[in-house]
Amino acid sequence: MEVILNYCLKAIFAAIPAVGFGMVWNVPRHTLVYCGIGGAIAYTTRMILMEFNMSLELSTFIASTIVGIVALYWSRRFLIPRPVYTVAAIIPLLPGTFAFTAMISLIDMNSHGVSQELIALFMENGLKAVWILGAIGFGLALPSLYFIRYNRHII
Repeated sequence: MEVILNYCLKAIFAAIPAVGFGMVWNVPRHTLVYCGIGGAIAYTTRMILMEFNMSLELSTFIASTIVGIVALYWSRRFLIPRPVYTVAAIIPLLPGTFAFTAMISLIDMNSHGVSQELIALFMENGLKAVWILGAIGFGLALPSLYFIRYNRHII
């Protein structure tokens, strides 16, 4: 019971920034609920997959693919463009900590001089951020490419 409560609480906290970014990007008011649901689905899916010892990059790819499928369904059902749902929904998946750590190590190299530790920190976090961003982009694009090309009438 405690595990389910933990998932629900994290899903709610993941929905809040998704709705907030939806408001910043001025999406229609009635779609904000779907943006929040998409953010909750994305973050919870990634969190569950990572508990089964799946890598962060692969679980992010699968979570963004699921968000892409759900958003494709919503876009066809409500006749609203798919990015209205997906752009706000993937906000909880963004690799902010890795990108921040990479940039701080780059600034430290500029301030204190270059060392092997700072280069390794920059490369490790920068590449992880790039891989996660690539997984998000490819995961969001894959469902629409597949369903638009091969299965026009499924969703």
